[in-house]
Amino acid sequence: MQYGPPPGAPYFKDHLREPIRGYNKRRKSNGNGGVVATREKLKAKEYEAELDRLHVELVKLQEWVKHKGLKVCIIFEGRDGAGKGGAIKAITERVSPRVFRVVALPAPTEREKSQMYVQRYLPHLPAAGEIVIFDRSWYNRAGVERVMGFCPEAEVKRFLRAVPLVEKAIVGSGIHLIKFWLEVSPEEQTRRLESRIEDGRKIWKLSGMDLLSYGRWYDYSRARDDMFKASDLEYAPWTVVPSDDKRRARLNIVAHILDTVAYKEAPRDKVKLPDRQKPGGYKEPDYPYKYVEERY
Repeated sequence: MQYGPPPGAPYFKDHLREPIRGYNKRRKSNGNGGVVATREKLKAKEYEAELDRLHVELVKLQEWVKHKGLKVCIIFEGRDGAGKGGAIKAITERVSPRVFRVVALPAPTEREKSQMYVQRYLPHLPAAGEIVIFDRSWYNRAGVERVMGFCPEAEVKRFLRAVPLVEKAIVGSGIHLIKFWLEVSPEEQTRRLESRIEDGRKIWKLSGMDLLSYGRWYDYSRARDDMFKASDLEYAPWTVVPSDDKRRARLNIVAHILDTVAYKEAPRDKVKLPDRQKPGGYKEPDYPYKYVEERY
């Protein structure tokens, strides 16, 4: 099974399986001794217009999932600063949180540490009519836990042997399983992490773990490669998303979801607002309401 780019290929671009159009002649390092073709950034107006169109389709998907009782599970993994949170926000900002549920589990408790590893993730899998998005998942074991030495190597290898069977059972239960790996270049990762230091709106995004893991780029590369060897499965494949251009990455992710889960426009009744009742003698009270201060 081929995983990742073939030897000499630039930074996962060949994983797209089709020619990459719209690239200019600029090049930059990929951190592995090679270079990456770069694209012009997508303009905000173009991005917003296309995202609006895709949001309409996501709502159609949402209604079809409810109508047919489908179960969809979407996993987001990738390097720190690769844009997982922004991609998830782009997916969920116009849909119902009752259907699209985001799961971002904290560090395990002492009790959870004593459980079978995947046990704490299984209760969050979707039921009929739900789309569950994991902001990091059971693949923590193959990534951060391995790189940072939080679990013995023997447990990592046990996980990598077991995960195909677990995901086969998940898919066999009727769940549509979609797995994204967001890949960012070293230079762009540095820029994004530095911006978290300097921007008061983003300081909450920078954790001590981000700082510790930043210097272990190639340890993460090796861990990613092993993870792909073990879990890039025919029934649960990994889809790599080059994410240096956040806007393009988000649009491509949403488009991929819409392509992967077959849907139609669900039937719905024609909606007409009813007539509003007459006041029937009601008068606004003379009450000293406390209003928000109008500063803007």
